[in-house]
Amino acid sequence: MHKSPSLSEIKATAQRLAPHLVHTPTVPFAGCSIEGLDSVSVFMKLELLQHTGSFKPRGALNAMMALPDDVKGVTAFSAGNHAIATAFAASKLGLSAKVVMPETANAYRVECCKAYGAEIVFGQEIADLIAIVEELKVSEQRALIHPFEGPHTVAGTATVGLELSQAVPDLDAVLVPIGGGGLMAGVASAIKQLQPKCTLIGVEPTGADGMSQSIDCGKPVDKVQVSTIADSLGAPMHTPYAFGVVQRYVDELVQVSDEQLRDAMRCLFVDAKLAVEPACAATYAALKGPLKGRFTDGQRIAIIACGSNIDLASYQRIVS
Repeated sequence: MHKSPSLSEIKATAQRLAPHLVHTPTVPFAGCSIEGLDSVSVFMKLELLQHTGSFKPRGALNAMMALPDDVKGVTAFSAGNHAIATAFAASKLGLSAKVVMPETANAYRVECCKAYGAEIVFGQEIADLIAIVEELKVSEQRALIHPFEGPHTVAGTATVGLELSQAVPDLDAVLVPIGGGGLMAGVASAIKQLQPKCTLIGVEPTGADGMSQSIDCGKPVDKVQVSTIADSLGAPMHTPYAFGVVQRYVDELVQVSDEQLRDAMRCLFVDAKLAVEPACAATYAALKGPLKGRFTDGQRIAIIACGSNIDLASYQRIVS
């Protein structure tokens, strides 16, 4: 069993990161149009309002702050949100960033990385990206900032759960999107220490259900076949630390289809006035889909809106 960050460690991390981050709001979701939820209190943690448009800078910054003083450069592999967060965090801390992205990466996300001063290297398959990163670690003495693995990354994402718990006491359930598991591992670490009776539910795309596969196997799977519009949740593999924390704390995993994600994106635009990427719609899609009818009168539910880096053309194409 992997040791998750303690409450004191999470609070210390929050203080360390505070000068660089937004304390994102948690708001009552009054526009909920889901049948049967009219008497349930739904809260949304708006992590899409974080710097770079996602929760990712929390883990990236915390990992970089833990590096030895002689490290001057970092690298990362990512199709988008983590690459942007790595570029942002490096710019904040005065480090050089070289991020490795697939050739198919969204052009908007590539430009976001460049805007924070990162150099971009392109590869094809995930194996190519990882091989390039490994070469950069040796040839340029760069430290790898992993998108979801490791205690520093999880302690960073745990600050999401800390802020949520401080904003909304006595929660009955928290819904968190799962890709590689770094966000869920962090949120669960905080919530289970502050609100131990709260149920933690992870939400995966049906076309990227690697965490469910890992839980079924009892160990992190080293390869996941990914086919989903929620590319931010398309982790190509799972890793020991994040998996171990998820396995320890998470009560349930559910899956949502691409069509359910599209429907949730449309509903969030109408009900919450939010134009989100598919991954950000996952928790709302779960409320409308596999968890419909689960929650009863008076219960208090929180959903994490994990981030939204999407250009207008892609948004219109997906929701249409």
